Order: sequence, then structure tokens, then C-alpha cells
Amino acid sequence: MLLPNPYSADCPTRQVLDRIADKWTVLVLGLLEAGPRRFNRLRREVEGLSQKMLAQTLRGLERDGLVTRTAFATVPVTVEYALTPLGRTLAAALRPLIDWAEARFGEVAAAQRAYDARDPGRDQAA
Repeated sequence: MLLPNPYSADCPTRQVLDRIADKWTVLVLGLLEAGPRRFNRLRREVEGLSQKMLAQTLRGLERDGLVTRTAFATVPVTVEYALTPLGRTLAAALRPLIDWAEARFGEVAAAQRAYDARDPGRDQAA
């Protein structure tokens, strides 16, 4: 059996990496790490995340076995999302990445300003 090679275009691990690399996934998993959340609470807590994008993100996480969706028979129906055991392992792995971003965003911003000052005409999206 061949070992996975994420550098190969047809490696299935790329699908997992696509999920992990998505900023909405990281933010939603970070919140769910603290405990189950209802859909609207997640939407309120992650500023800039649209209802449509949250629904897509949660569906993908559920499909990947990272999140469970539980509907409660209330009027209106209450839906709650929680991490699965597999999702907890990913959330724990992502925690250092989130911590790094929180601790280093100032350094990254300073590097961006220095770069932009050196080459102000260059397209920043390149």
C-alpha cells in the first residue's frame, strides 16, 4: 500500500487539508471546542460569516464526521451542533495554530507594512 502524498494532485488527503485550511472551519471548530452551539449563536459569534456560508461549513463538517447535528422537537425546531470525538482531535490540533495567529498577528502586520513600503506599486494580491 502506498503512503498518502498530499503533494500529489490525486491524493485524497488534499480534501482533508482543504477542510482544515478553511478559515470558517477553523473558527467554527474553535467555538465548538468549548461546547455545543446552536446555529444562530454560531452565526452571531463569528462576525462576517453569512448564514449560507455557515450552513455550508457545518454540512461539510458533518459530512466529514467532525460535527454532529441534533434537532430538538421544539417550536420552532432547535438545532445544535457539537464536535464528534474525531472533531475534538482536529480542534485540539488547530488550537496551537489559532494561538500562534493571536500571538503573532502584530508581527505579520508589521512585515506586511514593511513589504508594502518597499514596493508600494506591486499588486498585493499577487
